[in-house]
Amino acid sequence: MAVSVKEVRVTGPDAVTLATSLLQRARLADPLAGMWEAADVQWWWRKPQQSDEIDQLFWLDDDGPIAGVLLTSSADNSWQCDPVVVPGASGHEPDDVWGRALEHAAEHASAGFDVPVSDDDVFVEVAQRSGLTPADRDSTGWMDAADRPAVSVPANGFTLVDRTQRLDVPHHMRHRSGNVVKERLEQCSLYDPALDLVVESADGRVAGYSLYWFDPTTKVGLVEPVRVEDEFQRRGLATAMLTAGIDRLVARGAERVKISYGSQAAAGAYQGVGFRPTSTATWYRQSAG
Repeated sequence: MAVSVKEVRVTGPDAVTLATSLLQRARLADPLAGMWEAADVQWWWRKPQQSDEIDQLFWLDDDGPIAGVLLTSSADNSWQCDPVVVPGASGHEPDDVWGRALEHAAEHASAGFDVPVSDDDVFVEVAQRSGLTPADRDSTGWMDAADRPAVSVPANGFTLVDRTQRLDVPHHMRHRSGNVVKERLEQCSLYDPALDLVVESADGRVAGYSLYWFDPTTKVGLVEPVRVEDEFQRRGLATAMLTAGIDRLVARGAERVKISYGSQAAAGAYQGVGFRPTSTATWYRQSAG
């Protein structure tokens, strides 16, 4: 029997909701395939972007979304295009979704766009023959809950707190993510302020921060982002945050934890707390015009 599939176009929070469902369904279908978790899309929602007003394409069967095209813009007018297909789902082939994705991105991203593709993804072959230029690469690591490290205490003079303990002060990410980051994060179904960690120096300055996302549907924990300010580097603060955050994810029910990174320095830090390199990805670039 043929599968009945319909195409829909939605914007804003409705698009985030459908993208969340699509990526959760994809993760349940395959424990490792693909680039993104549902929480990634919610993290991208943290600040207003031009893409908030752009139609996002989805294809739905009777159980929900089976494929989609996610367009995300940044403040510097760079654009990212993510075609997504649920592994094993019937009704929409990867080649078809890829073609629609490039058409849709070209319509809105006149300055060009990037298409990230995991090197074990269903889109690898079509990406390689698409004419796009291979550019940046990054890596992804996973950790099983049973392998989580012991929690490390911050160095003397530093304190680890979470957002629930600092509700009376502006959000610590506002300088990079804008003044509405608190409100935008609170619109996200997977955001938990108790997993929004910050390390403070003795004089109350933000030395570093990191955010942990638990998805109760997939039982996956995502680490995004992790940052230690330059003057506080090399004091073990990233390790203190990561071990505490991972411990909290596992306490909430995470069976696996995921992190992605683009540098050897980051790889060393994350592998040092137990993440195992699992896959790599290539960012394919479509130039302007």
